[in-house]
Amino acid sequence: MEAIPIALFWGLALLGLSGKSHVLLYLFFGTMPFGAFAVIPPALTGGLTLTPTPMLALLIIIRSLCSWGGLKFFAAAAYSRKRLLLLFLFWLVAIVTTIFMPRFFAGEVSIIPVRLEQLVVATTGEPLKPTTQNFSQLAYLTISIFAVFAFARMLRDPVQRQHALSAMYLGAALTVFTGLLDFLSQYVALDGLLSPFRTATYALMTEAQTLGGKRVVGLMPEASAYGGLCISFLCLIYFLRHAMTDRWLRERASPALAALLVLFIWLSTSSGAYVGLAVFGLIAAMEWAWRKNSKSADTFARRRLGFEFWTAFSALLGLSLVLLVNPSLLDPIVGKIDEMVLSKSQTRSYEERSMWTAVGWQALADTWGLGVGIGSTRTSNFAAAVFSNTGVIGGLLYFAFVLQTLLSRLPSGADGVSRAMLRGVHLAYIPAFIIGLLAGTTADFGSYNAFLYGVSLALTISAAKQGNRHLENPGSATAINPPFNLRYRLQK
Repeated sequence: MEAIPIALFWGLALLGLSGKSHVLLYLFFGTMPFGAFAVIPPALTGGLTLTPTPMLALLIIIRSLCSWGGLKFFAAAAYSRKRLLLLFLFWLVAIVTTIFMPRFFAGEVSIIPVRLEQLVVATTGEPLKPTTQNFSQLAYLTISIFAVFAFARMLRDPVQRQHALSAMYLGAALTVFTGLLDFLSQYVALDGLLSPFRTATYALMTEAQTLGGKRVVGLMPEASAYGGLCISFLCLIYFLRHAMTDRWLRERASPALAALLVLFIWLSTSSGAYVGLAVFGLIAAMEWAWRKNSKSADTFARRRLGFEFWTAFSALLGLSLVLLVNPSLLDPIVGKIDEMVLSKSQTRSYEERSMWTAVGWQALADTWGLGVGIGSTRTSNFAAAVFSNTGVIGGLLYFAFVLQTLLSRLPSGADGVSRAMLRGVHLAYIPAFIIGLLAGTTADFGSYNAFLYGVSLALTISAAKQGNRHLENPGSATAINPPFNLRYRLQK
């Protein structure tokens, strides 16, 4: 049975590699919910699990960069301080620390290995030494970094960006669908359908329960991974909806998918996802207030403000009326939030993860700020993972690049679709980043962030070129709001 989904995956992947490039975008987002699926039998990889999304990112890299034009783009972006120089330097530092530091500090520094094989290791740690995890985690990080270059080149075309937005809706729908199947599996025998997609060699917590109910994991390794995926798609769908030119997806599919994603975030019972949902709600409220009070002439920013306000107001009013009739209805919800979030610090899991992070910071200090190498130690905080793995220099380079991306702006003549998309990218980054600070185990920032970084750079590049063309031929094109022309190109 496992051979069938593997063959299906590679058949579709080769179709995307040899056919139209936007097929890879749909496969990229469509495979995100299959985080427990090994696309190459682990017996052939020495136990290493290769999941679909990084493999699709690798194919996108091959399709976008493995040509003379792609190599020139890579070199130009890596050399430019305003583009990807900081990220490229971070990659070089990661390579150096991973090759030399596990050998230079072998036996002198305590770490928590990325692959926990013994309970005693999880509680006391073990001496630093080179392992296969150094190679595998560096390979994953390399794919993520090169994917930023590939997305930046591929998504310079506005038509490709619209395909990417449509692909996000496919990924969100499959995330909801796989969560629904996992939820129903406690009532209906669905193991024959789900087990071929749960072939990863690492521990799969698919039957975990809390408060007497099943934690929904979809086809991800555990509930926290599934909850984080739901948060990621919720942010993409909500904050990037104004950049979508397809009205049905923007005004019909977006609210429906957002509501379903919130439901499955709740069913995942992941404390990190609950915190991410709270951060999302706060940012969404701030974004609405900014759009309402903005004096900009950008019509995209002020679209459907009334509908969003009255929808939220009606939901709150309805909930208030229900609670007036039956105040105890809120007790189970309060109890679940109290156990999963407010009382999290009293659990054994919290103590263990806090110890991982403390060991990571101590490893950074014990190596005089040089780091222990990618894949040497795990943490429960993404910032701690980056600094402990790549050292102070690597950490500063990476977070300087993140700050540069979040502060990127488009020229005044950029079109409304591009402005809406860049604003959405900046906002969609924040909740996932907060979750990473609570539960990030490795220094690999992943395919989701690679897409956001790539889109941000692609938008600035295309807007700059559009501005240059407009300056050279001021009467040849309009710089503001060209969605009708874009829609015509999509229909063709």
